[in-house]
Amino acid sequence: MSMGTSGRRSARPLLRAVRALPAAFRTFTTASPPRFALLVFSTLVLLFTALLSLPAAAADGQRTPLADALFTAVSTICVTGLSTVDMATHWSPFGRVLIFLGVNIGGMGVLTLASILGLVISKRLGLRAKLIAASDTNPLRAHGGPVDESQTVCLGEVGQLLRTVALSTLVIEGILALLLFPALLLAKVDAVAAIWEAPFYAAMAFTNTGFTPNPGGLAPFADDYFLLTVLMVGVFLGSIGFPVIYTLARHVWHVRRWSLHAKLTLITTTALFFAGAIAFAVLEFDNVETFGSMDAVDTTFQAFFLSAMTRSGGFSVVDMGELNGSSLIVGSMLMFVGGGSASTAGGIKVTTLAVLALAAWSEARGRESTQAFGRRIPSDVQRVALSVVAWGSTIVALSTIIILQMTGAPVGDVLFDVISGFGTVGLSTGLTAALPDPAVYVMAATIFMGRIGTVTLAAAVAATSRSQLYSLPVERPIVG
Repeated sequence: MSMGTSGRRSARPLLRAVRALPAAFRTFTTASPPRFALLVFSTLVLLFTALLSLPAAAADGQRTPLADALFTAVSTICVTGLSTVDMATHWSPFGRVLIFLGVNIGGMGVLTLASILGLVISKRLGLRAKLIAASDTNPLRAHGGPVDESQTVCLGEVGQLLRTVALSTLVIEGILALLLFPALLLAKVDAVAAIWEAPFYAAMAFTNTGFTPNPGGLAPFADDYFLLTVLMVGVFLGSIGFPVIYTLARHVWHVRRWSLHAKLTLITTTALFFAGAIAFAVLEFDNVETFGSMDAVDTTFQAFFLSAMTRSGGFSVVDMGELNGSSLIVGSMLMFVGGGSASTAGGIKVTTLAVLALAAWSEARGRESTQAFGRRIPSDVQRVALSVVAWGSTIVALSTIIILQMTGAPVGDVLFDVISGFGTVGLSTGLTAALPDPAVYVMAATIFMGRIGTVTLAAAVAATSRSQLYSLPVERPIVG
């Protein structure tokens, strides 16, 4: 046997393995979208860490330390807004462009963006792409088996939803930028600077990130109600979620045709917005470091602004470190809840809170099922809601304990910043910027887990689901 023949035969297994890679990749993406999401998010974080570590990304031309570059990459891709460096002065124009692109990629959702690109390139959306995109819009799809989505977003509507995601992102950010540009000019911002600050602020508002491109953050605009209102509107539109925007685009004047998800999201979001504003106004009206020096109108407006930003926006006019301890607790509660599902906001989501509240109310009324607006909420949705709260609480508790042990900082400050990271909010008492490198990595992991989503994370690390063909005997433990 010649050496050439032997070499060709030895290369055949390698060629077969290479040819099988595309099929194996397609199988992996559709069989386990949560693991695929974890892989894509991790890859993007590593890519942006490498790019932000380049000397060209820093304003001083020096290489950014690994801990700061990694944390900024995580905070950018996970649309959080926390930072260990001064965002206004540390990064060069190239670094700011990277951050602008990163928050838009992370805001739309990595799998959603991948599906949009596939739709643009191929002009069609296959079943695999629909399954991948659907896993970004409904956490119930993190589990194997059929998913009954009823009146939410079905597979047949995924293509229309993706178009809504792309179009709404471009249109909303464009309108916000057009509104912010003259406001920045009136605030005496240089015209050249305003040209790029307006779209930057628009992206940070709609993606609920909260990075500010100018020194001092929003402090120079504390009395500019128009600019702050535009930012609040952007944060609200980003936080309600793309499925809700899709529903409103189709049936904006036909409330009866809204999905149960849209109704619960809008009602709970509005209720928390007003409840948070009332709580902050009552708790901070006599605090001279925050609202105590303001008149009634300023106090009311700033209370609503703070309430909107603690839901996931991340912008701040007052110093979070100066809030009363009671206000920090209220802010932590609002940040833990976050915004709507499949939105740019984080947290356990407002629909999770709504479902659990409805379940508790039904139990108190002695009802056998949980109901809302003439619809029954199935038990699997309630189980997912419970698991989201349980996983979220566990992540926050462990991260708080670890960072407390590393830093010895006040527990209130640590808890606030950890929940802000988990909820991808971006507000800080000042603790995050002063964390040592080991604690920075813990906070980055907390942000990553919060953005990926507790259901997706659990499904990604769990073993492959198997059908159980038998039922065990029932026994009821004592609870409560």
